[in-house]
Amino acid sequence: MTAHAAMFDALVSGAGFPAPAIPDAGLRLGSLEVRLAETAAEIDAAQALRYKVFVEEMGARPTGPAADRKRDADRYDEYCDHLLVLDHAKATGPAAIVGTYRLLRRSVADRHHGFYSAGEFDISRMLAAEGELLELGRSCVDAAHRTRPTMQLLWKGIAAYVFAHDVKILFGCASLPGTDVAAHAGALGYLHHNHLAPESIRARALPARYVSMDLMPADQAVHADAARAFDARSVIAALPPLIKGYLRVGGFVGDGAVIDHEFNTIDVCIQVVTDAVTSKYLKHYSREVGASSAD
Repeated sequence: MTAHAAMFDALVSGAGFPAPAIPDAGLRLGSLEVRLAETAAEIDAAQALRYKVFVEEMGARPTGPAADRKRDADRYDEYCDHLLVLDHAKATGPAAIVGTYRLLRRSVADRHHGFYSAGEFDISRMLAAEGELLELGRSCVDAAHRTRPTMQLLWKGIAAYVFAHDVKILFGCASLPGTDVAAHAGALGYLHHNHLAPESIRARALPARYVSMDLMPADQAVHADAARAFDARSVIAALPPLIKGYLRVGGFVGDGAVIDHEFNTIDVCIQVVTDAVTSKYLKHYSREVGASSAD
């Protein structure tokens, strides 16, 4: 374990709730705080936020008892860690939760039902890699808090978690809205031709669900010339913020997309090798949190 990992091991618990709160120093910004969920009530509030965003805002079609309770919940929630952003100026207790991310490590997944992404993608090449893997999922932020400070705090929380558990690869499903593949031909083609993961770890959509992302000639997908039919700059600008965020930190995509009718999305598998992450992101945040914690 690296020095950074040892430092953050004292800040972040990976044992699920109840977990000690990350100290205020370094992971707070104004009234905002990022930490892991500590109680079942906080996880329930995160599930309620997920329902609000995924179902009421984005048009997902959930089923089962959780949907009747207006919660986005599944069996993975029971053993995942839940990263939260709380706005203490908004409310106290679970009502303060304005953002969430679900975190699942390989060492935990192996003891339970495996990874959620395996239901859409063949991740066997990643599973063959040595070291800890971290699946990121169910990311959402309340509409009123989709600001730079909120997203920065989420990334700081992920950075702390990555260093605490010496994570080697981050991965998970990221979504394009709707299920019309033709409407996203530019985005899918751009991702396929410019950000395909290294073959040694590359995920691939399961055969029964595979949707090709190679929807345009490669020479179109790499040019940013407005005179051409395809304008890469416009496509990049229109990508969902979450996908753009992963690309900025050196993320890749797997081979093939998957249509998720329940969530009304087209999913791609994002993969990030942490050793290759640009230093101004995860390592920058780790140094910043460490310096603040030492004050």
